[in-house]
Amino acid sequence: MARARDEVGRPMPATWGDMVIFRILANAIIMAGELAAVIAVAALAFYHPFIFAAVTAGLAFLFGLKLEVARLRYELPFYFGGLARTAGLFTGIVGFVEAAFKGIVAGFAALFTFSGTNTDRLFLVTVVFGICVYAGAALLRYLSIKSEALPMRWGYFRLAPLLGLLFSIGMTLLAVTGLMPQSSVSDIGWKIIFELPERPSIEQVSEILFQVKQAFDHFVVTMLSQVVDEGAARVIAVVLSVNVLSGFVSAVYAAMISQAVRRAEETLL
Repeated sequence: MARARDEVGRPMPATWGDMVIFRILANAIIMAGELAAVIAVAALAFYHPFIFAAVTAGLAFLFGLKLEVARLRYELPFYFGGLARTAGLFTGIVGFVEAAFKGIVAGFAALFTFSGTNTDRLFLVTVVFGICVYAGAALLRYLSIKSEALPMRWGYFRLAPLLGLLFSIGMTLLAVTGLMPQSSVSDIGWKIIFELPERPSIEQVSEILFQVKQAFDHFVVTMLSQVVDEGAARVIAVVLSVNVLSGFVSAVYAAMISQAVRRAEETLL
């Protein structure tokens, strides 16, 4: 929209209506960018799971290296008082080790989450994962606005359990509704002994990994059903599921996206 000009041709200040329109357009662009970022992350996981696992491990390590050291600098004085002032090297070493460990966990969690060769099943997993990332980014944005939470820090350290439970619930619903059939331990053993070749391909190992993960969840439900009813067993299994580990993967990307969204909003709005 063209800006109004005064008698000498200089642009006049924007009117209230112009500002409202600009804010609406800016918000729409930011929301579209947020959704596009979530879709891009999910697409990378769907089409290139091994690359996605490596990227996730690298990002978790790099962000963790900075965040873990920053956390320790605040945390150590709480326990050791003035002694922490001379613990710079110790802080760096501990931060490096913790960041490296979380990077490895994130990489393996991403690999387990998107392992398998069944395209239809993998698409459903990707949809659930994308929903978790978007929900996490939206929650971080809300906390940032209402409570001035720092998206990167809060997301990295606090968001993983919540998103892990959300992802586990989604996977359980897919299993209960029959959209994602579960293999039993005996089925996995049969395939490994009689169907898996002596030198399996990466795709075959990937498929076995996914089925082992599903079989573990099925085994947990079966064992718990011996002491509680099946409904309660499934609820408990949601918490104990291997799928909960994917919460850290979702949290890393949700924190990145939320951080970018908040910076865009602060710049444009």
